[in-house]
This record gives sequence, C-alpha cells and structure tokens, in this order.
Amino acid sequence: MRPLARQPFRARTTEELLALLSAVATAILAVIIISMLYFGRDIFVPVALAILLSFVLAPLVGILQRIHVPRGLAVVSVVILAFTLIFAMGSLLATQLTQLAGDLPRYQSTISEKIQSFRDTKAGRGTLERASDMLKDLSKELDKPKDAPSARGSGSVAGFNTPAPLTPVPVEVRQPDPGALESLRTLISPLVHPLATTGIIIIFVIFILLQREDLRNRLIRLAGSSDLQRTTAALDDAASRLSRLFLTQLILNGAFGVVIGIGLWLIGIPSAILWGILAAALRFVPYIGAVIAGAFPLALAVAIDPGWSMLLWTLALFLVVEPVVGHVIEPMVYGHSTGLSPVAVVVSATFWTALWGPIGLVLATPLTVCLVVLGRHVERLEFLDVMFGDRPALSPPEIFYQRMLAGDPTEAAEKAEEFLKERSLASYYDEVALKGLQLAQADAERGALDQERLTKIRDAVNEFASDLSDQEDRPPAKSNSTTDAEASSAVESVAENATNETLPILSKESLPPGWQGEHPVLCVAGRSRIDEAAAIMLAQLSTTHGLAARVEGAEALSTTNVFRLDTTGVAIVCLVYLDANGPAHMRYSVRRLRRKLPKATIILGCWVKEIDPAALELLREGAKADLVAASLGEAVKLCIEATGVKDQEASKQEMSATVAA
Repeated sequence: MRPLARQPFRARTTEELLALLSAVATAILAVIIISMLYFGRDIFVPVALAILLSFVLAPLVGILQRIHVPRGLAVVSVVILAFTLIFAMGSLLATQLTQLAGDLPRYQSTISEKIQSFRDTKAGRGTLERASDMLKDLSKELDKPKDAPSARGSGSVAGFNTPAPLTPVPVEVRQPDPGALESLRTLISPLVHPLATTGIIIIFVIFILLQREDLRNRLIRLAGSSDLQRTTAALDDAASRLSRLFLTQLILNGAFGVVIGIGLWLIGIPSAILWGILAAALRFVPYIGAVIAGAFPLALAVAIDPGWSMLLWTLALFLVVEPVVGHVIEPMVYGHSTGLSPVAVVVSATFWTALWGPIGLVLATPLTVCLVVLGRHVERLEFLDVMFGDRPALSPPEIFYQRMLAGDPTEAAEKAEEFLKERSLASYYDEVALKGLQLAQADAERGALDQERLTKIRDAVNEFASDLSDQEDRPPAKSNSTTDAEASSAVESVAENATNETLPILSKESLPPGWQGEHPVLCVAGRSRIDEAAAIMLAQLSTTHGLAARVEGAEALSTTNVFRLDTTGVAIVCLVYLDANGPAHMRYSVRRLRRKLPKATIILGCWVKEIDPAALELLREGAKADLVAASLGEAVKLCIEATGVKDQEASKQEMSATVAA
C-alpha cells in the first residue's frame, strides 16, 4: 500500500480566525447564560413571572389611564386586584387539598374491591402474579436475621463457667420543651421562601408597569439598532401583541378550567374546583397539559365509583372540551398558532423544565413566545426567530429555487395555489418565482450551476407553469385565506393594492385583427436556460390574461436560426434577460428580431435584482427596443396596453355605472 500523502499545512485567514473566535465566544456566552439561569433561578423565576404578569396587566392599566386615572394609582390598583385574586385562589386550593387529603382513606376500600374483582375475572393466577409472589418470597428470605451457630455451640461446650450475656441498658434522650420563640420560628420558616418570592414578584410587576417606556428604551440601546424609529415602533407593536396574546390565553384557559370544574362537579368528582384550577394552569403547557390535568380526576373517578360510569363520563368531558377549545375556539380568537414551531415547543418545554422544574414547564411557552417576538423585531436577535419561530427558515424565493433544483415542481405548484387564495398569479411570479430565478442566475454567474442543472431548472419551471395553466388571475375573494406557513410568508411581501393585482383579462374576440393569431405574443430567451425559464413563466401569464404566447430558446436568436423563426401571427416580441452584463448581446438580438419582424413591437425584459429605472432605460436605448419592463407583471401590462383594448369586465362595469348615473 502506498502511504497516504500528507496534506500541506494551510494557514488560516484572518476572516476564518475571526469567525472561529466568534463561534467560541458565542458558545462560552451561552454556557454562562444557562449557568446563570440555573444557579440564579431563585431570582430569575420571580423576574420571569413578573414580566409575564406585566404583559397580562398592561392592557388593564391602559384602560384605567384612558379614563384619566393617574398612572401610579392605576398600576397599584391593578396589581392589588390581581394578587388579591391570586391569593384567594391559593386559599381555595389549600382548602380543597385539605378536604381531599381527609377523604382519601375512604377511597381505599373501593380501590381494593375493584382490584379484587379484576383478579377474580382471571381464570387462575397469571404469570405476573406468580412472579410477584416469587419476588415476595425471595425478599422474605433475604430479610431474615443471620443465625449465629458458632455462638450457640460455644455456649453448650463452655458449660456453667461461661457468664451470661449482658443485657443492654436502654437510654432515652429527651429534648427540652421548645420555647415560644422556637415554636414561632418552626411555624414561620416554611412560609418565608414563598412569601419572599411573592414579594419580589409584586415589586417587579409594579416597577415594570411604571417604567415600561424606560425599559423599552434600554432594550433598544442594548439591541444597538441604527433605525431608532422603526425599532421603537416594532417593540411597541411586539409588546402590545404579547399583551393581547397572554391576556387572551389567560381568559381562554380560565374559561376552560371553569367548564372542566363545572363538568366534574355535575359528574360528582370531589374537589371539582381544585381540578378546574389545575386544568386552567396546566393548559399553558402545550400538548400534554390537558392530558396531565385529566389524569387526576380520572384516577379519582376510579377510586370513588364502584362502577365505571363516572370514569367514562370524566373521560368524555376531557375528550370533548379540549378539542373544541383547541381546534375551534382558539383559531377563532387568536389565530392558528402562537408563532412557535412544534419542535420549538417541545425543546423549550424540556429546556425550561430542566432549568426551573415544574414552574419552568408552565412558563416555557410564554417565555419562548417572548424570545421569538423579539427575534422578529430586533435585528441582533433574529436567530431566535429562525430557531424557534414557525415561519419558514428560507424565504419564499429561496424555497422556490430549492424546489426547482430538486426537480419538485408539483409541491411548488401546491404552495403557489395556497398563495393564490389571497394574491394574484402575477404577484406570485414577480415576488416569488422570478426572485427565485434571480438566485439561480447569481449561482450560474459564479459557476455553481452546470448546463445539466440549468436544463433541469428550465424543465422544472416548464412543468410548474403547466400545472398552473388552469389558474385564473382574478383578484381572490376576501373570504379565502391560506393556512400554509410558507404561503403566508409570501403573501406578507405583497400588498393588497399592488399594481399587478388587477391586470385586465382580454377575450380573443375583442382583440384587433393583428392580434387574433394563434400566438400573438412571442417570448424569446436572451442567452441562458434561466432566461428561457423566465420566458416560460411570462408566456403562461400572458396566456392567462387572454394573449396566447409561445416560447423560443436562446438558440433562436443566432444568425442562422432567426430567419427560420416562425413568426406567423406575432404582434409583439418579449426579449427576456435576467442579467444586464451583455448590452451588446441585447442590441444585436433586437436588431435581428427587427429585421425578421419589422412591424412588431419589441419589449426588452431585463429582470435584474434591484436595477435602477434609469439604468433600465439606458439599456432600452442602447438595445433600440420599443419598450422595457422590469418584471413579468409589467411586461404583461405593456402587452395588454399595446392591444389598445380594455378589460371587458371593467368596460361592462363602467357602462353599468354610466347607465345607473
């Protein structure tokens, strides 16, 4: 075997060293923060509770301020009212727990009878029961005291000369009776920690509500944003959204607890108030909260009822109320999601439970929601939204490009149909598909895409456009809305009143004679397969708006092929480029098309990312084209305007309005 060649040492660049140091520093900082959260939980738990309570109470303080109550008085009044309700609920819980503990011995006989009846239904003793008896016998043998035969034997040989063993004298230690001070200390010591925690929470809530603007400004300073106005507006919006979310969630979960408590009381479960409050609190824990809350009443139903009817009624109560609240009422009240991905919910619940125990499990979702909202509005914390948010990690154009690379146009078409529930096809092509092709163009320019991949992208776009060929480009009904996260992210990038949202749709009968050919619009790719993919989308969009179009590849512009080009019935030509690096190529292409089609209108579509309108006009003048378009929607609009025909439905509406007037 030949020895492996040793790779020569390559010195790291300054950028690589800085990136490595940054990664190490970030990891060390994360470890320090997690350690602080764990070892300082006695401080951080009250602070976290106070922050969440401030979000809940802030709307109430705002209501009092709007009726001209001084801010300090409003804050103190709301905090006193809130903690009075909390203390009343705590005392009610203590009463219910005491009553339940006193009644538990009465349920032991019912449980024993059910276990015995369950055993009686078995024919003979099962394997598990025999194994249990065997383990009990072994335990008895191991617990027997060890005999001392040598001691007994030596006693019989020694006879009367061996003295009798001494009997130990029992000693009893008595503590002096505690004094009054010691008894008071024993009584108060268990209450010191809860009272201290409650006091810290009250103080923090009051100061957070009093100093909200000052704390916001300090957070902006820490975030280091250069755009002060936008960051301030974003944080105010985030705070108001969180307040509404937590207050609504508190009301909804409280109503859930009330319904569960009333239902359990009607069924006959003891301490129904306790289980209702527990259900309301545990419902803040996603997925498993309602299951945990239902386990206790179900176990109690087994212990109380000699039969099984109470168990079945209790199970039915939870199986009906939880889906109704979770899948019907919640989406109606505050949307389909809290903004967290399912994986983030599980990870956050595990993380906060490991740090802060049961209270961390209850606070996991609210705390993570706060972090995600901050990540969406503060630039330096954007990684939190990427890690925990439910929005797609990739932008819609990146997702489109990735699916074209993977050869999966069917899934892309499904997402486009979700987008079309709220926006137009022209907007989808311009804001998602075209920007995805611009990413492909950037990769092609740096040599990351070979001809095979470029052909694969072109073919995928062709299939994608074919899948959308039966879609009408009419403004969608206001009642329709998408529930898909990727489509929603794309919809957010398009305004409802965007220019391309209401492009006219023409009928063939209304077109001038020169436009009534089989394909009056000819879309020609400029230089590459990506240009051809963009031309395919343009042709499909033009056909949707009543102007049938066909596509020719870049090879059709060669000197040999351009004169063989079939131009029967062509009234307008769209020359498509996704880069502006070849003005000479544009000029010669327009010149060849002009020789072949001297009467046709030539539109130069130069769809470069963030191109300046002045630069676009210079390209048009240099290429000697008639018109220039910066997007697919604009190109279709120019084609429609070139016909001189208005939208038929728009004309009918104008005529109806005139007649009515």
